[in-house]
Amino acid sequence: MSNSTAAIIVAAGRGTRAGDGLPKQWRLLGEGCVLDHTLDALRAGGLTRLVLVLHADDIARAASLDLRGVTIVTGGATRTASVRAALNALAADPPDRVLIHDGARPFASPRVIGDVIAALGRNPAAAPALAVVDALWRGADGAVGVPVPRDGLYRAQTPQGFHFAPLLAAHKAWQGDAPDDVEIARAHGLRAALVAGCEDNFKLTYPADFARAEAILQRRTPQMTDIRLGNGYDVHRFGPGDGCWLCGVKVPHDRALQGHSDADVGMHALTDAIYGALAEGDIGRHFPPSDPQWKGAASHIFLRHAIELARARGFRLANCDVTLVCEHPKIGPHAETMRVALAEIMGIEVACVSVKATTSERLGFTGREEGIAALATACLSSL
Repeated sequence: MSNSTAAIIVAAGRGTRAGDGLPKQWRLLGEGCVLDHTLDALRAGGLTRLVLVLHADDIARAASLDLRGVTIVTGGATRTASVRAALNALAADPPDRVLIHDGARPFASPRVIGDVIAALGRNPAAAPALAVVDALWRGADGAVGVPVPRDGLYRAQTPQGFHFAPLLAAHKAWQGDAPDDVEIARAHGLRAALVAGCEDNFKLTYPADFARAEAILQRRTPQMTDIRLGNGYDVHRFGPGDGCWLCGVKVPHDRALQGHSDADVGMHALTDAIYGALAEGDIGRHFPPSDPQWKGAASHIFLRHAIELARARGFRLANCDVTLVCEHPKIGPHAETMRVALAEIMGIEVACVSVKATTSERLGFTGREEGIAALATACLSSL
């Protein structure tokens, strides 16, 4: 399609209805000018042979554009003259088909472009359009006049597609100017098929249209997701007791973990990982051990505070991973229950929570079974 179909972008007009300043096709829209987006839209539709028709005064501005596959042609005094100049430029190496598009329509979709090209397989010409759905009136002296039947009425759009040789012949036979190339083709006896247009594919005409275009561009532009990673590490030693609180589950053991709270080493590490992702310090900053109200507190209080703080900042927990380092108790039989407990505390899916264990090969304080260590990683993403 890229070689057998060429596209002409008509952008030589002055666009005086758009207000003072640069011609509308050169005005800023997002991070580029209108023509930047128009060229990108045609390339997204699979077109690589492009003819850009510019006013003589604007030729130097074209250096700011991405000109891959682009031939620049100087336009004429009218739209029809500009299109004819582009057709003559293509005639030296004629494509099978040609699409003609307004430079001030920056949002032609790949679907519209594809439908126009597909329609050319069965018709000499094709054009996108939208059926008129609003009531129509004639007006006079600022008052509503006679209603106009809207049945069979359409709002024309571009790109309009043609078989190249018949359109070139139609242009050579045409006298004067025309609002679009379908009119010229029909006057030459060519049938133009209708394909469905798109509301976003509107033509920038008035100053207010730029606000609409900015809104469309913002909607179409993927927003950057803020990703935050945090790590947590905690240690608690063994002392007297009949079990250890680990990741919200009391695991039977001949000893318990010692600490100011319930000493849930896994939940503490995970809480610190979330605080770390938020650059909010650690548990001690939010729940000081010097404050007696937290003595013996259940660790789910800390974890819920961390996850609620993340949500208040506009983040969700994408996933977390907790590793418990110990010789005993054995974690494997309880790991799934721990995942469920953590997920319930944080209000997330179990699939987002990982709990696993390892040993230190009898090395260090965990190897000597003096206590348990835990490491955790939390990934937060913006809502």
